[in-house]
Amino acid sequence: MRCLLVINPNTGQATTLRLQSWLSGLLQAGVQLDCINARFGAPYIACEASHAVAGHALLDAWAQYVQDTDSQPDGILIACFGDPGLFALREASACPVSGLAEASFLQAAPSGPFAIVTGGVGWKPMLQRLAGSLGFEQQLKHIEIVEQDGASLPANREMALRVLSQACARAR
Repeated sequence: MRCLLVINPNTGQATTLRLQSWLSGLLQAGVQLDCINARFGAPYIACEASHAVAGHALLDAWAQYVQDTDSQPDGILIACFGDPGLFALREASACPVSGLAEASFLQAAPSGPFAIVTGGVGWKPMLQRLAGSLGFEQQLKHIEIVEQDGASLPANREMALRVLSQACARAR
């Protein structure tokens, strides 16, 4: 049996549970899905400091998983759009590693220039840096930030849809 490990490098469980539910329905037979959270750090990554801690927490969660299961997963998905710790985990792990942002960039880039719409003012420089590090600086044309962050947007669905729809229109 093959194993996909999903690591949420923050301590908030909601994103992990949503991804686990969604990914479970997409897996082929013979693929096991293991989803874990960081043991320490922020419940939501919103600034450079929490992003840096999340990279450390990601490596810690992976190391603990390998120790507990006495095995390596066949692939790892970082369950945070900023992909904290991506390059370090690629270096440490013996399997393919990707994050939600990189996967999004890979899907968007073949269609031409793309924009990112996200919540939380601290994310813009982090996402610009990540896009550049992954070679997407030419395709990424704009980052539209909404004031509300990813921790508060899910709390009010109607407000989130309104605010994000307006941000998408501005990003065009």
